[in-house]
Order: sequence, then structure tokens, then C-alpha cells
Amino acid sequence: MTAARLALVPVVAAEVLGGNSGAALALTLVAGLTDGVDGFLARRYGWTSRLGAWLDPLADKALLVTLFLTLGRVGAVPWWLVVLVLARDVIILLMVGAAFAWTAIRDFPPSIWGKLSTLVQVGACVGVLFIRSTLFHWPPAVHVFLVAATTLATIWSGIDYVRLGVIRWRREHIAQVR
Repeated sequence: MTAARLALVPVVAAEVLGGNSGAALALTLVAGLTDGVDGFLARRYGWTSRLGAWLDPLADKALLVTLFLTLGRVGAVPWWLVVLVLARDVIILLMVGAAFAWTAIRDFPPSIWGKLSTLVQVGACVGVLFIRSTLFHWPPAVHVFLVAATTLATIWSGIDYVRLGVIRWRREHIAQVR
């Protein structure tokens, strides 16, 4: 199922860039459904692997980043929001890289704020695709709300990840000194 989600990424991109928001929305929802089913089966039956543990979040992030990039490209979301979302992820990746290079920390569990931010980001992408795919004229306030919620959740979770990273680094550093 993870491979199917990865395979959907370029198709979703092509649909968004081609102006087919309805098809992009349907494919995004299918990807979300496969993610949910995949997670359920992994927990229920213990169908997990090290490869799956790495590829599953990679597939999710690939779809989300692709959605933001393509929605930014077609003007459905502001570019500064695309940059903000990507910058937060780059900062997290840099922190993980630093932890691998200079500490013994090897587990990086998602925080509750990180999970909430991802949920808000996904909801914003789905909401924007939905708005663009309907004939109904949605009030601009709906779009403003989606952008504002995504902005706040992304900034807050980024701050929280930096805070948690500093706390873990300090604990690791103190443990090494002793």
C-alpha cells in the first residue's frame, strides 16, 4: 500500500497542474485511505518491517510536499506558505542529521504538535482541492482560514520540534559528561 501511495504522487501532481482538482482530490483521498488501512493492518496483525517504517512516512511526506508545491504553482496557496511548510521540514531534517552526527539519539518520535500540524496541512490541501473542484462559490474566508490554520500549526509545531530537540540534546550531553 505504501508503494501505491508513492506511485500516486506524480499522478496527483499531474492532475493538480492540469487543473483537474476533482481528480487530484479523489486520488489524495484514496492515498489517505490506503495510509489508514495500511496503518490499521500493521498495528492489528503486526505486519511491520524496518523498510515499511521508513517508507510509510516518506510516502506521506512526498504526497504532502507535492501537493503544496503543485498547489503553490497553480496559485491555489500562497508561495510563502509553501516555503514555510518546506522550511519546517528542512529544519527537522537538519536536526535529525545533527543528532545522528553528534549524539547517540536514534529515535525521533513525532510530537503531538507535529501530528496535529500534519493533519492541518493535509486538511488544508484537501480543503483547497475541494474548493477548486466544486462549482459552488466558496467565501474567501474559508480559504483564509485554511491558510491561517496551516500557518499557525506549522510554525507552532516547528517551534515545538526545536524545543524538544534542544531538550533531548541537553539530556544526551549531560549523560555524556557524567
